[in-house]
Amino acid sequence: MDEKTESLRDIFIDVTEESTVTEHQEDVRGSLTREGSTEDRTADVIAAMADRYDLPTSLDDAQRVDLVAAFYAGADDDSIAESLDTTTETVERTRLALHLVRDRETDSPIEPSDLRERLADADVATVAADLDTTTETVEHHHRVAETQAARRAVGDRFREAFDEIYLDADLASHTDDVTRDGLDEATEGMENELSL
Repeated sequence: MDEKTESLRDIFIDVTEESTVTEHQEDVRGSLTREGSTEDRTADVIAAMADRYDLPTSLDDAQRVDLVAAFYAGADDDSIAESLDTTTETVERTRLALHLVRDRETDSPIEPSDLRERLADADVATVAADLDTTTETVEHHHRVAETQAARRAVGDRFREAFDEIYLDADLASHTDDVTRDGLDEATEGMENELSL
C-alpha cells in the first residue's frame, strides 16, 4: 500500500470508525446468471407484453413460450406451426405480436413508410396490384412494419429481454466450455502434492 492509499484508509477509518468496506453485489441487467428458468423468464416477458398489447389468443401461454424458444433455436414458422399443431399464419401473427422479427423480413422491397401511405389511400388488393405482388406479401410486410414501429415505441425492450434470456444463456454455455477447456489445458500435466 503506497503512502497516499494509506492516508486515505486512515481518513476513512477516522470518519466511519470502520476498518473494512464491503460492497453489496447485486445481479445487474445483462448478467449471465439470472434467477429463474428460461421458460419462467420467457413467460414473464410475454405476460408483460400481454398487459400492454392485445396479443393473438389462438395460442395459450405455454405455446407462446414454446414459440419463442423455437424462434431462438432457428426454427421457421412452418416447423413451429407443426410442433404447436396450429397454422403457419397463427405462428407468424403471434411471433410478430411478440416483436420477433426475422432479419430477412426487414429486407423488404417495399419501404415501410411508403407502404403505410399506400394502404392509407387504397385497399390491400390495389396496393398489391400497383406493386406487382400478392396481397399476402403486402399484408405480411405491413405487419412487419407495424411490429417494427411498436418495437421502436418501447425502445425495443421486449425483444431485448428475449435476447437476454436466449442469447445470454447460449453465451453462458459457451463461456463455461471455454473456461473448462482453458483450465484443463492450463492444468494438464500438473501434479498435486497434498498431504492430508
